[in-house]
Amino acid sequence: MGTEVVDRPEQQRYELVEDGRVLGFADYRPLAGDELVLEFPHTVIDPAERGRGLGAVLVEGAMADVRRRGAKVRPTCWYVAEWLSGHPEEQDLVA
Repeated sequence: MGTEVVDRPEQQRYELVEDGRVLGFADYRPLAGDELVLEFPHTVIDPAERGRGLGAVLVEGAMADVRRRGAKVRPTCWYVAEWLSGHPEEQDLVA
């Protein structure tokens, strides 16, 4: 089955799922007045799964979906901000 990033709009989060198990998530919320700017305030990886680079997998998948949607991001989560700063090719996603 493998690892995939899944948007859960009803929960306003992207989940990192491996073989049916949620390993982590990145919360998001549309900014007031602009549904095409998503604030990313919080990212969590299961402590038992840390050290596998899963945070990067999660954020990369979420950013790919944001791009597909034609949206932008406001990274208030330190991890998302750090990931974006290390990926200059993704800077056009930052609102």
